[in-house]
Amino acid sequence: MERHSLPDGETSDSTRGRRPRRRNVLIATAVLLSLAAGTGIAAASGILSFADGCAGSPVRIDLAASPDIAPAVTAVADGARRDDITSDGRCIDVRVDSRENHEIADDLATGTAADDYEAWLPDSDVWVERALTADAGIALTPAGSAATTPVALAVVPSAGTRLGWPGKTYTWAELTAVTTGKNGVRLGAADPARSATGLLAFSSVVTSARKADQDSGTLIAATAEALAARVSDSDGQVIPSLALADVAKGNEAVFLTEQAAFTHNSTDGGVSDLQLFYPTDAAPVLDYPLNLVNEPELTTDESRAVTRFMSLLNGEEAQRTMAEHGFRTAHSAVADDLVRAAGGRAPQPYALAEARPPTTDLVRETLGMWTVILQHARLTVVVDTSGSMAQPVPGSGGESRLEVTKASVLQTLAGFTPDDEVGLWDFAAGRDGGKDFRKLAETAPLGERAKAGATHRDSLSDAVSALAPVGTASATGMYDTTLAAFKEAQSSYVSGKCNAVVVLTGGADPDGAARTALMDELRKLADPRRPVPLITIAVGPDADPEALDEIARITGGAGYEVSDPADIRSVMTEAILSVGARR
Repeated sequence: MERHSLPDGETSDSTRGRRPRRRNVLIATAVLLSLAAGTGIAAASGILSFADGCAGSPVRIDLAASPDIAPAVTAVADGARRDDITSDGRCIDVRVDSRENHEIADDLATGTAADDYEAWLPDSDVWVERALTADAGIALTPAGSAATTPVALAVVPSAGTRLGWPGKTYTWAELTAVTTGKNGVRLGAADPARSATGLLAFSSVVTSARKADQDSGTLIAATAEALAARVSDSDGQVIPSLALADVAKGNEAVFLTEQAAFTHNSTDGGVSDLQLFYPTDAAPVLDYPLNLVNEPELTTDESRAVTRFMSLLNGEEAQRTMAEHGFRTAHSAVADDLVRAAGGRAPQPYALAEARPPTTDLVRETLGMWTVILQHARLTVVVDTSGSMAQPVPGSGGESRLEVTKASVLQTLAGFTPDDEVGLWDFAAGRDGGKDFRKLAETAPLGERAKAGATHRDSLSDAVSALAPVGTASATGMYDTTLAAFKEAQSSYVSGKCNAVVVLTGGADPDGAARTALMDELRKLADPRRPVPLITIAVGPDADPEALDEIARITGGAGYEVSDPADIRSVMTEAILSVGARR
């Protein structure tokens, strides 16, 4: 059964992706391991050369770097050329190319950039994971972290005053609740599909909301919808989106790194300094991981030159350069002057003692949620109206499962936008003569108006309210109904939306042959190019949640179970978001 948490996902391979060949990988690996403890052993063994002068032609390394750290890395590379820094006697010539992280990740995933660079320095391991998701055979060998910077919430001064900066502190959930609530501030971010800052901040909101005592699905959806309305295409466009010159326009708060706030505040002369909120439940950190690209394909000189450059980046002089550009370094404690210049003040918890990266699974789930909400939904809701749904719900004052289910479905509908598409079916054994199901409302945009002037939302709400149980028998006819609804949803699939079928049932269908036939047919029909996941919700103790979950997972969906139909609203919200996570 689907639960509201995911297992941690970690990888222990030193080289991820393509299986490395034996060649000189053992030597390169030994170098990397020595760097983890310091470069002294490697230098003493002659693997790393610190001798003056260059022998032969320089070893050229093309390095793609995240735009925010590229200036600092370029300064280090320029210094290395100026000072004739060598590796095995040959000078190293590192050429830094400032490239958007998502572009390089996608290029590596498709194999189009595999030969363009010997090294890659994105702002987060998020992009490394993305590059390795495709089957392009790319191999990325980690070589250490160049710097770090935490993700926080940056606000313009007027919004900071309203939110109580710097004295008032918040968790991620509290902070986004106050910014997206009534009389909140205009919240923006870089597109989480293109920005690790936006994605990790949204992941933190998801984690925080689930830990809080509140309707996490609603808060997560509200945050995503608020961001979707004011999203920037890239990290570089986030600060220009702020209402710095005109407080009546633009964003008043954005997810931003400390380094980006430092750079802005250091260059605008204090005219429009940003203020930073550091959430109390820890901020995610960008860790700038250097990776060798297809290390098994590099020459020994290239591998060692990249490793040598990484040792330079971790040296005291280079780390001072990083600090001058607003990054945190491993060589010193958090610098108060850096934090102050970025807009942080006590009692904001900027030391980040509890900061840790989100799990790979959580990042993927969050990205899926973002995609679903951004795309809007196209759902066919299929409701059991057999006698099993006439059973009373304990503690409800005598209301039946169906009555409480209807109220929950109506509440869920109220949270959808006019562009979301929803249809309605009901089912029970023999419900409509020779069929077990009826189509009560076509799947159409909720804002669409009929000739009489009523919206589709209005007519759909009327149809939900009119649902009534058929007799007292608990036979449902669910299997043939599920197949029919799935086939129709697949045949009318709309690209760019989250297409799904939601089945709510309070009974069990004992026909094992029909269940097997349904599962076999779904395996044949399921098409990853036109995904239509089934979301099954077992209502009450008479349903068979394990069987429903097994059926749903064939299509990329999942099964859920609620003992109280009043929980259907939050479960449906969470289920729809989880569909995106699976995608």
